[in-house]
Amino acid sequence: MNFNELPIENKLKNSIKFAEFNSPTPIQKQSIPVSLTGKDILGTAQTGTGKTLAFTIPMINKLILDKNTMALIICPTRELASQVMQTVLKLNVREIGIGNALLIGGESMQKQIKKLKKKARIIVGTPGRINDHLKRQSLNLSKVSYLVLDETDRMLDMGFTPQIELILKFIPKEHQTLLFSATLPNNILKISQKYLNNPERIAVGSLSTPIEKIKQETFQVNQDKKYHELINQLVERSGSILVFVKTKHGADKIVKRLKYDGHSADAIHGNLRQSKRDRVINGFRNGKSRILIATDVAARGLDIPLIQHVINYDLPQVPEDYIHRIGRTGRAGKEGSALTFLTPNDRSMWNSISRLINPNFKNSENNKKIKFQRNKKGKNSFNRNKKFRNKKKSSFKDKKKPFGYTNNPKYFNDKSDKSSDDHGKKKSRFKNKKKFKNRKRSKNFSFKKFKNNKY
Repeated sequence: MNFNELPIENKLKNSIKFAEFNSPTPIQKQSIPVSLTGKDILGTAQTGTGKTLAFTIPMINKLILDKNTMALIICPTRELASQVMQTVLKLNVREIGIGNALLIGGESMQKQIKKLKKKARIIVGTPGRINDHLKRQSLNLSKVSYLVLDETDRMLDMGFTPQIELILKFIPKEHQTLLFSATLPNNILKISQKYLNNPERIAVGSLSTPIEKIKQETFQVNQDKKYHELINQLVERSGSILVFVKTKHGADKIVKRLKYDGHSADAIHGNLRQSKRDRVINGFRNGKSRILIATDVAARGLDIPLIQHVINYDLPQVPEDYIHRIGRTGRAGKEGSALTFLTPNDRSMWNSISRLINPNFKNSENNKKIKFQRNKKGKNSFNRNKKFRNKKKSSFKDKKKPFGYTNNPKYFNDKSDKSSDDHGKKKSRFKNKKKFKNRKRSKNFSFKKFKNNKY
């Protein structure tokens, strides 16, 4: 199937051809014909599979046929909303004659109100800003017949459920709803049962397995050696690199150090104004900055084809975010690589991530344990280690049989058990913990001088 074979208006076919969208992706092949019939859709697909075009083509076709209707697309982040609007504009909606408005935070309300007054029929926005316009009565959703909830799992994770439900109260009962999500947790199923009418279930790929063309690696390192290893990786790798960190402060701190060390880097996080975010993303997209340090605000929706490497400097707070992070590379069938730094404190979260991306992974005493092992090429890979089959929980501190590897010779040093202090004396290990177990303090013990203030 190609786009010319779709039962859509010729204007739209010409726009698709002009935008150089050649052959549809699997999610587009399955989703577009169904949505053109007017059915609701519950769609799941990995990031970078082209689901934005899967819901924009039927949307524009519907608005061409019925000039009295509107469409609303709700996205979790400003970046994703902006990129969805870019896809809409690529289809030459202005030439077709359909007005649009992008409603996101960090931009002028007055400019957005002016856009809405010009009969905008395609509304793309985030829940917070959409609700702001509804409260001001500058947005009228009474003619919406096409609703898209994009990256719904992310919106629920960010606590947008009450705001989404409030928006839906302003939309007519008779409308078509397309709900797309990268994962399908129970709360998504509940929402689909509540707001979707006999939806067509469309799934492309696994819900939890990252894209196959992304080469995943791990590197175990101490916390205080992380930055030095990051520098090594930046030197070894060519092309643009997206580095994920845990906090906004950490992102700014690393960018400052990288610039001091002569690297072209920039940061993106929640504290930036929208204009600054746009400049940072455009600078990274255009190659002005080779390195982008980001918090999870950019984990979804950041569609930059040039991203060749993703480095998880810090692990995400939620296991599912690992999939969305590494999904920033390997877009649209291209190859990419993802490297994850692991510290001794990361083991619990990494086990959770491993269970998510590998259904066969079991963290129990009677099952095989995943071990990170250096292969012949000097790179990390997942391998099964039979030595751990019948052993109890292994520890990062097990120096004779370490869980992973590091380039720090002091970290897994077998001679450390025989370490001595500066005077050559052996350090006590206090192996006999019961030695002081029954030590008792006199019940009448007190500091009388201090108690009675007698000095």
